[in-house]
Amino acid sequence: MPAQIRLRPMSDDEYRTWYDWVVGDYAAGHAATGNITEEAARAMADNEFRQLLPDGTGSPAQHLYTVTDAASGQAVGVIWFAERTDGGVAQAFIYNLVIWEAYRGKGYGSAALLAIEPEVRSLGLSRLALHVFGSNVSAIHVYERTGYRPTNILMAKDLT
Repeated sequence: MPAQIRLRPMSDDEYRTWYDWVVGDYAAGHAATGNITEEAARAMADNEFRQLLPDGTGSPAQHLYTVTDAASGQAVGVIWFAERTDGGVAQAFIYNLVIWEAYRGKGYGSAALLAIEPEVRSLGLSRLALHVFGSNVSAIHVYERTGYRPTNILMAKDLT
């Protein structure tokens, strides 16, 4: 059974702290694939995030939440999704779900994924989508457990 959580809009202070962390984490994920240098990955990540979130928490069609434990009110993570249309389908795209390390393995990630479903439906969106790095096995397990399925898979083989 997933943990009991509440979602609350991310504050501007939380946004600034999270932004620095998520840009670095996203860049590190790209650099780890071996397809891009760390420096180039950081520049790419910062550029992408600035385009997606030009007005921070007030950016249009972007929904940033702090995930909190329902009983204690403690912030345990973040979930961010955007309203998008892909192939003519109105959907929400989850750009980031992170449960802070001290709270992982307790069901907060699954609970957050389930908690945004009514939010997404209330916006008239009919699908949830996301990207996950293939090396992130624990996240893939959480996504599969909550009903997500692969829609495409990129694969590579290093020959060096």
